[in-house]
Amino acid sequence: MTNAVLDMEVAARAPFSTIVRKGQVLSIIDLGGNQAVDFLAYDAADTSKRYSAAATIAAQRNIFLTTGSVLRTQEGAPLMTVVADTCGRHDTLGGACSKESNTLRYGQHTRFQHACVENFLIEGARWGLGKRDLVSNVNWYMNVPVEKDGTLGIVDGISAPGLEVQLRAETDTLVLVSNCPQINNPCNGFDPTPVRMIVTEGGTG
Repeated sequence: MTNAVLDMEVAARAPFSTIVRKGQVLSIIDLGGNQAVDFLAYDAADTSKRYSAAATIAAQRNIFLTTGSVLRTQEGAPLMTVVADTCGRHDTLGGACSKESNTLRYGQHTRFQHACVENFLIEGARWGLGKRDLVSNVNWYMNVPVEKDGTLGIVDGISAPGLEVQLRAETDTLVLVSNCPQINNPCNGFDPTPVRMIVTEGGTG
Protein backbone atom coordinates (compact mmCIF):
# COMPACT_ATOMS: atom_id res chain seq x y z
CA MET A 1 0.00 0.00 0.00
CA THR A 2 1.93 2.99 -1.30
CA ASN A 3 -0.02 5.58 0.72
CA ALA A 4 0.45 3.83 4.07
CA VAL A 5 1.39 6.09 6.98
CA LEU A 6 1.62 3.12 9.36
CA ASP A 7 2.15 -0.57 8.63
CA MET A 8 3.01 -2.92 11.45
CA GLU A 9 2.45 -6.42 12.71
CA VAL A 10 0.96 -6.72 16.19
CA ALA A 11 2.27 -9.82 17.89
CA ALA A 12 0.01 -12.50 19.30
CA ARG A 13 -1.39 -11.45 22.72
CA ALA A 14 0.00 -7.90 22.38
CA PRO A 15 -1.62 -4.45 22.73
CA PHE A 16 -1.56 -1.67 20.12
CA SER A 17 -2.79 1.89 19.82
CA THR A 18 -2.65 4.78 17.39
CA ILE A 19 -4.53 7.90 16.35
CA VAL A 20 -6.27 7.54 12.99
CA ARG A 21 -6.77 11.00 11.53
CA LYS A 22 -10.04 12.06 9.92
CA GLY A 23 -10.29 10.54 6.43
CA GLN A 24 -7.57 7.97 7.02
CA VAL A 25 -8.42 4.26 6.80
CA LEU A 26 -7.33 1.66 9.33
CA SER A 27 -7.04 -1.87 7.93
CA ILE A 28 -6.99 -4.81 10.36
CA ILE A 29 -5.77 -7.99 8.67
CA ASP A 30 -6.25 -11.41 10.28
CA LEU A 31 -2.96 -13.01 9.25
CA GLY A 32 -3.44 -16.50 10.66
CA GLY A 33 -7.23 -16.74 10.69
CA ASN A 34 -9.63 -17.01 13.64
CA GLN A 35 -7.87 -14.31 15.68
CA ALA A 36 -10.15 -12.08 17.75
CA VAL A 37 -9.10 -8.42 17.82
CA ASP A 38 -10.58 -6.51 20.77
CA PHE A 39 -11.06 -2.84 19.88
CA LEU A 40 -11.99 0.47 21.53
CA ALA A 41 -12.29 3.90 19.89
CA TYR A 42 -12.23 7.41 21.37
CA ASP A 43 -12.52 10.93 19.97
CA ALA A 44 -8.84 11.91 20.05
CA ALA A 45 -9.72 15.51 20.95
CA ASP A 46 -11.97 14.52 23.86
CA THR A 47 -11.63 10.93 25.10
CA SER A 48 -14.79 11.25 27.19
CA LYS A 49 -16.51 10.80 23.82
CA ARG A 50 -15.96 7.12 23.09
CA TYR A 51 -17.37 4.13 21.25
CA SER A 52 -20.77 3.08 22.56
CA ALA A 53 -22.01 -0.40 21.74
CA ALA A 54 -25.55 0.61 22.71
CA ALA A 55 -25.64 3.70 20.47
CA THR A 56 -24.01 1.82 17.58
CA ILE A 57 -26.41 -1.12 17.79
CA ALA A 58 -29.47 1.12 18.18
CA ALA A 59 -28.55 3.28 15.18
CA GLN A 60 -28.03 0.36 12.81
CA ARG A 61 -30.60 -1.99 14.39
CA ASN A 62 -28.14 -4.86 14.20
CA ILE A 63 -25.86 -6.39 16.83
CA PHE A 64 -23.22 -7.36 14.25
CA LEU A 65 -20.82 -5.08 12.39
CA THR A 66 -19.96 -5.27 8.70
CA THR A 67 -19.52 -3.00 5.66
CA GLY A 68 -21.52 0.19 6.20
CA SER A 69 -21.62 -0.07 10.00
CA VAL A 70 -20.81 3.17 11.82
CA LEU A 71 -19.11 3.10 15.21
CA ARG A 72 -20.79 5.83 17.26
CA THR A 73 -20.20 7.62 20.54
CA GLN A 74 -22.75 7.59 23.35
CA GLU A 75 -23.98 10.92 21.91
CA GLY A 76 -24.51 9.27 18.52
CA ALA A 77 -21.62 11.00 16.75
CA PRO A 78 -19.77 8.87 14.19
CA LEU A 79 -16.20 7.84 15.02
CA MET A 80 -15.40 5.31 12.31
CA THR A 81 -17.21 3.67 9.39
CA VAL A 82 -16.58 0.13 8.15
CA VAL A 83 -15.84 0.75 4.46
CA ALA A 84 -14.76 -2.79 3.53
CA ASP A 85 -15.06 -6.19 5.16
CA THR A 86 -14.06 -9.57 3.71
CA CYS A 87 -15.08 -11.51 6.83
CA GLY A 88 -18.73 -10.47 6.91
CA ARG A 89 -19.70 -10.26 10.58
CA HIS A 90 -18.10 -8.99 13.79
CA ASP A 91 -19.17 -9.06 17.44
CA THR A 92 -20.36 -6.18 19.63
CA LEU A 93 -21.56 -8.14 22.69
CA GLY A 94 -18.87 -10.58 23.84
CA GLY A 95 -16.75 -8.04 25.71
CA ALA A 96 -13.11 -8.37 26.68
CA CYS A 97 -11.57 -11.24 28.60
CA SER A 98 -10.03 -10.41 31.98
CA LYS A 99 -8.28 -12.25 34.75
CA GLU A 100 -11.52 -12.12 36.72
CA SER A 101 -13.73 -13.47 33.92
CA ASN A 102 -11.18 -16.16 33.06
CA THR A 103 -11.17 -17.31 36.68
CA LEU A 104 -14.97 -17.36 36.82
CA ARG A 105 -15.41 -19.20 33.52
CA TYR A 106 -12.41 -21.49 33.39
CA GLY A 107 -11.07 -21.90 36.92
CA GLN A 108 -8.53 -20.44 39.33
CA HIS A 109 -5.64 -21.96 37.39
CA THR A 110 -6.22 -19.33 34.64
CA ARG A 111 -5.72 -16.32 36.94
CA PHE A 112 -2.08 -15.88 35.91
CA GLN A 113 -2.98 -15.66 32.22
CA HIS A 114 -2.69 -12.29 30.48
CA ALA A 115 -6.02 -10.97 29.18
CA CYS A 116 -7.53 -8.21 27.02
CA VAL A 117 -8.49 -5.91 29.89
CA GLU A 118 -4.85 -5.85 30.97
CA ASN A 119 -3.80 -5.02 27.41
CA PHE A 120 -6.31 -2.15 27.28
CA LEU A 121 -5.07 -0.80 30.62
CA ILE A 122 -1.41 -1.01 29.56
CA GLU A 123 -2.00 0.70 26.22
CA GLY A 124 -4.60 3.15 27.52
CA ALA A 125 -2.16 4.43 30.15
CA ARG A 126 -0.02 5.81 27.32
CA TRP A 127 -2.91 8.19 26.51
CA GLY A 128 -3.96 9.03 30.06
CA LEU A 129 -6.80 6.50 30.14
CA GLY A 130 -7.61 4.26 33.09
CA LYS A 131 -10.04 1.54 34.09
CA ARG A 132 -12.99 3.95 34.25
CA ASP A 133 -12.42 4.75 30.58
CA LEU A 134 -12.93 1.15 29.41
CA VAL A 135 -16.33 0.38 27.90
CA SER A 136 -17.90 -2.53 26.09
CA ASN A 137 -15.70 -3.19 23.07
CA VAL A 138 -15.85 -4.46 19.50
CA ASN A 139 -14.44 -7.91 18.82
CA TRP A 140 -13.32 -7.99 15.19
CA TYR A 141 -13.42 -11.51 13.71
CA MET A 142 -14.95 -13.04 16.86
CA ASN A 143 -17.96 -15.31 16.28
CA VAL A 144 -20.56 -14.77 19.02
CA PRO A 145 -23.94 -16.07 17.88
CA VAL A 146 -27.07 -15.26 19.88
CA GLU A 147 -29.19 -18.33 20.59
CA LYS A 148 -33.00 -18.32 20.51
CA ASP A 149 -33.12 -18.13 24.31
CA GLY A 150 -30.91 -15.02 24.27
CA THR A 151 -27.72 -16.67 25.48
CA LEU A 152 -24.42 -15.91 23.78
CA GLY A 153 -22.02 -18.49 22.44
CA ILE A 154 -18.28 -18.16 21.72
CA VAL A 155 -17.65 -20.62 18.92
CA ASP A 156 -15.19 -21.34 16.13
CA GLY A 157 -14.51 -18.22 14.11
CA ILE A 158 -15.72 -17.49 10.60
CA SER A 159 -12.50 -15.73 9.65
CA ALA A 160 -9.60 -17.11 7.60
CA PRO A 161 -6.01 -16.09 6.88
CA GLY A 162 -5.79 -12.77 5.04
CA LEU A 163 -9.32 -11.52 5.70
CA GLU A 164 -9.54 -7.81 6.34
CA VAL A 165 -11.77 -5.11 7.80
CA GLN A 166 -11.23 -1.44 6.89
CA LEU A 167 -12.39 1.49 9.02
CA ARG A 168 -12.47 5.12 7.86
CA ALA A 169 -12.07 7.69 10.62
CA GLU A 170 -14.89 10.27 10.62
CA THR A 171 -12.96 12.36 13.17
CA ASP A 172 -9.48 12.05 14.63
CA THR A 173 -9.87 8.76 16.50
CA LEU A 174 -7.73 7.10 19.12
CA VAL A 175 -7.95 3.34 18.79
CA LEU A 176 -6.92 0.83 21.45
CA VAL A 177 -6.41 -2.78 20.44
CA SER A 178 -5.83 -6.02 22.31
CA ASN A 179 -4.75 -8.81 19.99
CA CYS A 180 -6.66 -11.26 22.15
CA PRO A 181 -4.54 -13.67 24.24
CA GLN A 182 -7.46 -15.96 25.15
CA ILE A 183 -6.59 -19.70 24.98
CA ASN A 184 -9.54 -21.17 26.92
CA ASN A 185 -12.24 -20.84 24.24
CA PRO A 186 -12.32 -21.07 20.42
CA CYS A 187 -12.25 -17.31 19.72
CA ASN A 188 -8.58 -17.56 18.67
CA GLY A 189 -8.63 -21.19 17.62
CA PHE A 190 -6.88 -21.89 20.97
CA ASP A 191 -3.69 -20.48 19.38
CA PRO A 192 -3.35 -16.65 19.31
CA THR A 193 -1.64 -15.30 16.18
CA PRO A 194 -0.37 -11.91 14.93
CA VAL A 195 -2.46 -9.38 13.04
CA ARG A 196 -1.41 -6.57 10.71
CA MET A 197 -2.44 -2.93 11.16
CA ILE A 198 -2.21 -0.51 8.25
CA VAL A 199 -3.24 3.15 8.21
CA THR A 200 -3.59 4.73 4.78
CA GLU A 201 -4.22 8.29 3.63
CA GLY A 202 -7.34 9.27 1.76
CA GLY A 203 -8.56 5.86 0.68
CA THR A 204 -8.07 2.13 0.98
CA GLY A 205 -4.73 2.03 -0.83
